Amino acid sequence: MTTTDAYAAYIASLPRILAGAAALFRDAEGRVLLVEPNYRDGWALPGGTVESDDGETPRQGARRETLEEIGLDREMGRLLAVDWVHGTGRPPIVAYLYDGGVLSDADLKAIRLQEEELLSWRLVPHTELPALLPGSLGRRVLAALDVLTEGSGTAELENGDRVG
Repeated sequence: MTTTDAYAAYIASLPRILAGAAALFRDAEGRVLLVEPNYRDGWALPGGTVESDDGETPRQGARRETLEEIGLDREMGRLLAVDWVHGTGRPPIVAYLYDGGVLSDADLKAIRLQEEELLSWRLVPHTELPALLPGSLGRRVLAALDVLTEGSGTAELENGDRVG
């Protein structure tokens, strides 16, 4: 076996994780922009899978997904939360959540949904988020909002709960 073959075999033997990235957008009243996917029940943030096999970084993935899903090409702000999410029947997902910033009325009017994946969008007050985003995603979004409010550092999460 050559050194190249041995290295390829070693890499193939390593554990796998999936990566996703999303953007947290708010309006001037602090409401959070949610999107409604057509491929599963419930609501989500603009975002999706990081195409790491193509060299994409999480920050680039969040920007690309935002452009694809809602038609806004926005530079991502600071990293608000990183969440290690266990799952059944799939490898763990590491989810990156970036500050998308505050959208103006003009930005909101410019939203164009990706019809292949999304049914609708809406702005949701902080108090309604847990009902619309159950589980680890909802806790992730609330932790990210806390980071923004407190001016603290990135939240490290496991299944939506703070650690460390």
